[in-house]
Amino acid sequence: MSAPLESPPTTRESSEAAWRPAPPPKPAADATEEALYEVRRKIYPRSVTGAFSSWRVWLVILTQLVYYGTPWLQWNDRQAVLFDLGARKFYIFGLVLWPQDVIYLAVLLVISALALFLFTAIAGRLFCGYACPQTVYTEIFMWIERRVEGDRIARIRLDGDPWSLRKIRIKATKHSLWILIALWTGFTFIGYFAPIRELGGEVLHWTLGPWQAFWMLFYAFATWGNAGFMREQVCKYMCPYARFQSVMVDRDTYVVTYDVGRGEPRGSRSRKVDHHAAGLGDCVNCSICVQVCPTGIDIRDGLQYECIGCGACIDACDQVMDKMEYPRGLIRYTSENAMRKKLTASDARKRLLRPRTIVYTAIWLALTAGFVASLAMRTPLKVDIIRDRGALGREVEGRWIENVYRLQLINATEAPMKFRVQAQSDELKGLIVEYDHGAESLSPTSNRLLPIRIRVPIDDAKQGTHKIEVTVTAETEAERKVDIRQSTSFIVPRDL
Repeated sequence: MSAPLESPPTTRESSEAAWRPAPPPKPAADATEEALYEVRRKIYPRSVTGAFSSWRVWLVILTQLVYYGTPWLQWNDRQAVLFDLGARKFYIFGLVLWPQDVIYLAVLLVISALALFLFTAIAGRLFCGYACPQTVYTEIFMWIERRVEGDRIARIRLDGDPWSLRKIRIKATKHSLWILIALWTGFTFIGYFAPIRELGGEVLHWTLGPWQAFWMLFYAFATWGNAGFMREQVCKYMCPYARFQSVMVDRDTYVVTYDVGRGEPRGSRSRKVDHHAAGLGDCVNCSICVQVCPTGIDIRDGLQYECIGCGACIDACDQVMDKMEYPRGLIRYTSENAMRKKLTASDARKRLLRPRTIVYTAIWLALTAGFVASLAMRTPLKVDIIRDRGALGREVEGRWIENVYRLQLINATEAPMKFRVQAQSDELKGLIVEYDHGAESLSPTSNRLLPIRIRVPIDDAKQGTHKIEVTVTAETEAERKVDIRQSTSFIVPRDL
């Protein structure tokens, strides 16, 4: 059950109290006991409808269509998105990434972090309330729970009833549906790392590999546990974002806020009563905003780190205001400055454009543009030259000095590629390159280790170490010519 609400204050509070300071600390023993109680307390969120609820539903549908549907898409006769760890290749539609492309992952993580900072500076924990996997799967599991067990009061009564065949049947139905969704989620997760169509056949024929089975069951168990049981505990105690979000918000950040100046003093009343004449604020103290909160907080106590910004309390309060024929917006998205300075909605939105958000946006746009441009101009051929340490330099046929190298060639495209290798140097004349000319092609998305021998006439070879440049020229089916140059050293022994 929800914790009992405090008695309403006897005088109207100023809007300056919208963001109240934390109450004085309780004795250590009482605080420890209350903390343990909070961990054990089960929250029964009440269903709610409204604009923010509709947004959550649509984002749940969108995110799950992307998550469950992407592995089934095909591209060039293969899975469109596949992170093939065994072959060390990442396929993302027409893009093929190799371990050498890890820089792209690093930049992508930085871009995502900056986007999170920007969104948080503008409107608080939007990601948590609408797109976080924990929130999304909790919404899915709660929807099933409401369909099977009923809304808040029905679930509270069911949990309080003694065990019976009816209760066992209802609980078994709920958990069966939860487990089916969790298993499908785990199966889809593995489908990003192994071809999902083949994976489906292995599951149907019970031939799934031990590691694939382990990770599928592990991810399914995590989904079932986090979304079915832990729920708000993950947001409140496990997620680090809840702890450091305060450094990314300021007094102009839009957050879910209770209008204290308008709502207090709160108290129940008939709709026919002139509550202003009776010395009451607009809040009727129905506690529905607490009942619909997925983390079980009372938004009327001010901004709290447990608030995920889902807007459920806004929808619930607006419905109550409609029934009481009061203006909407007693609980609304607004900023601390807008509340304290009584700014209009237009003026509050103008303050979103401030140095912090401008800097975040500029850096984010610059990194994103650089990331996209780098991918667009990415070289389709990767070359790495490695000297053969076992033969630094040797005389061949009495007329040549020869060094041996190995070329690591990677075709980063899905088209065959032909190549040739040349060498030149400002210090050495007459360099020739010898290798297997019958293997001057690279298959799509393949790599090859090609031994090459570079020779220089003995009469033109000066003793010592000389810098040379190896050029690999490749052509693709699209007639795109690529020249890759790698510098290395050529050693002429001193004992010649």
